[in-house]
Amino acid sequence: MARRKARATVTLRKPAERVASEILGGRRATSYDVARLAGVSQSAVSRCLQPGASASVKMRERVRRAAAELGYTPNAIARSLITRRSNLIAVLISNLTSLYYPEVLSELSAHATVHDERILLFALPHESDIDETLDKVLQYQVDGVIAAVRLSLSQLEAINRRRIPVVFFNRYLRDHPVNAVCCDQVDGARVLVTRLHAAGHRRFGVIAGPKDSVVGEERLRATLEKLQELGIRDTPVVRGGYDYESGAAGLHELIRIGKKPPHVAVCANDLMAIGCIDAARFDLGLAVPEKLSVVGFDGVGPSTWSSYRLTTIRQPIQRMAEATLTLLMDRVENPKLPPEKRVLAGQIVEGGSAKLG
Repeated sequence: MARRKARATVTLRKPAERVASEILGGRRATSYDVARLAGVSQSAVSRCLQPGASASVKMRERVRRAAAELGYTPNAIARSLITRRSNLIAVLISNLTSLYYPEVLSELSAHATVHDERILLFALPHESDIDETLDKVLQYQVDGVIAAVRLSLSQLEAINRRRIPVVFFNRYLRDHPVNAVCCDQVDGARVLVTRLHAAGHRRFGVIAGPKDSVVGEERLRATLEKLQELGIRDTPVVRGGYDYESGAAGLHELIRIGKKPPHVAVCANDLMAIGCIDAARFDLGLAVPEKLSVVGFDGVGPSTWSSYRLTTIRQPIQRMAEATLTLLMDRVENPKLPPEKRVLAGQIVEGGSAKLG
């Protein structure tokens, strides 16, 4: 008898496909359809499908089972109208640093996911192109902005007027308090120059980045100031675009200016340092580091390749990304928190491209 009853129960249960077909009639499922099938209110469906919301385990399971049978997925846009949160974070970066930022974006995305946020990327050809991009950013009603580019005070205030928190990544404003997470560019440059000087190097040349790069200018100033403290003045400086080609061209230009190769080429980033090394070896026949020491900044993946083994300042990207998201989300939850700046130390990677003391 028990066996026949169990068999009858199985035959009475409709397949999920048939249930969905009868309720939906070929259209896409809504939360109201889930509520009807689960026998609960539409607001209960919203609570059950929202992480952390108040709902019993039994009700949550019933709603999730109904949603699965109907093939229902919550609408993120509709939910944002209710919560007033888009769950989007705008990240502003410059294409000039494209080799360095894939790692940054990967880390930011990973930490954003922990906070149930998604990254919306805006890549600028140059840091100075922010004006035309900013209007597009604000159209998306983002929860916050991570700025890895330079923002003027007026641009920052335009974002703040919309009550959108901003955290600068490896940037800050000198005369205005802002939320920022930075690697200590100044300390890294000074320590690197000190070690190079201790190894006996006296003739330096600098291949700097574009003038509109805040990070590059900070590294340049710190390098020149430390050299002057050590009694080395009139150090030649040439400009590059953070790319391989300008690193190679920069070395040729330094030799043209100085009439002979420098002892050290201090490059504003790793990619230019790699270009400089190849120009030294293949164009000029200069052995690295025997005849020319080359150093960079950032610690990107190719800098570790055995062909280069670049001496560089490695930035703590993972810790910087984690600190940036924490700082931002704290201010999304509590906009009244005061500005905070966190500075993390870089690490010298002693490769084979430079003689250090």
